[in-house]
Amino acid sequence: MTGRRLRTLLQREARATFRDPFTMIALVAVPLAALLVFGFVLSTEVKGLSLGVYDASRGAASRQFVSALAANGTFAIRPYASREALDEALVAGHVSAAVVVPPDFARAVAAEAAAAPAELVVIYDGGETVLAGNAEGFLRALVADAARRVTTRERDAQVAARRARFEATPNPPGVDVRVRALFNPELDATRFMVSGTFGFVLSFLTTLITAISIVKERLDGTFEQLQVTPATSFEILLGKIVPLGVVFTLDVGLMMLAGGFLVGVWPAGNPIFFLAVSAFYVLISLAIGIVISATSATAAEAVQKTVMLSIPLVQISGFAFPLRSMPRPVQWIAEVFPATHYIRISRAIYLRGAGPLAMLPELALLIVFAAALVVFAMRAMERRA
Repeated sequence: MTGRRLRTLLQREARATFRDPFTMIALVAVPLAALLVFGFVLSTEVKGLSLGVYDASRGAASRQFVSALAANGTFAIRPYASREALDEALVAGHVSAAVVVPPDFARAVAAEAAAAPAELVVIYDGGETVLAGNAEGFLRALVADAARRVTTRERDAQVAARRARFEATPNPPGVDVRVRALFNPELDATRFMVSGTFGFVLSFLTTLITAISIVKERLDGTFEQLQVTPATSFEILLGKIVPLGVVFTLDVGLMMLAGGFLVGVWPAGNPIFFLAVSAFYVLISLAIGIVISATSATAAEAVQKTVMLSIPLVQISGFAFPLRSMPRPVQWIAEVFPATHYIRISRAIYLRGAGPLAMLPELALLIVFAAALVVFAMRAMERRA
């Protein structure tokens, strides 16, 4: 080995690297993006969560209590008219926690109330295990503090009134806060990860295999032979995605069985519904793979693009970290990824037993994504013809 040959080789590789814009973007942007995402976006703190409230008391004291909860700024308060509506919102994932104000709340915070305290019921989604561990103590403390402020205010007002009448002032019993977790009372993190793994596998592996297989066919010349046949672009597209779609749908079934028998995690909802939604999402991932293949010159480039696409999938789609705890602008960006909606549906079926009606908005968005991506994939194939 000579220093001159080594220097020549180093210069050659450095020029090749710097001349490739895609490689330079990956080398510079990916580390910076990962640092910013992990530093500012991903968090297990309880903040910005939707809090459903069912006020069975409907009195001045309960309204003051709800106002005290909202004043904290941690939760976005969503009132519900009945306990049934609140339960439906929890199952659908519209709220991540809930507070039920009992009918006797006003009497409990009054000085002349009976000896037994009112029982405030606090419910949170135990399925999101990453947040649930922090949520229980935080919710208990926050609700207790808001109730204490309302109780103190009522007591002070009654003390002033009794002093004006020169009467004795009894001690108010206050309220008792009861906290319980729904859907995953044991806070088992395995259920959270298993239900999200479907989204990661179907998004990453399906896209990668589709992109690589079509790029290889194009390099071998077999794909161009298909394009000169009387078959239309839509027929060629179906011919590519249907066999792979069947295989990946069978994979979903195998993953469900393996998760149930080996890990002990079965879907709480209808497994047929979950399998149907997964099969439809496979169509979306296959279309993304075709778009990547149409914009890649080599199989290596297709792999690089798929890997770069999987980075935001893992970080901000809700696979490993709950989307609720991320900043609002990041949540808006995450809504652009089809994986975000599929993982949301997957966890709703697996953890909360949600059905088609509860998931109708998410299903409608997946249909829109599928239609747009299939059309885009067809046009991408025609441009490469």
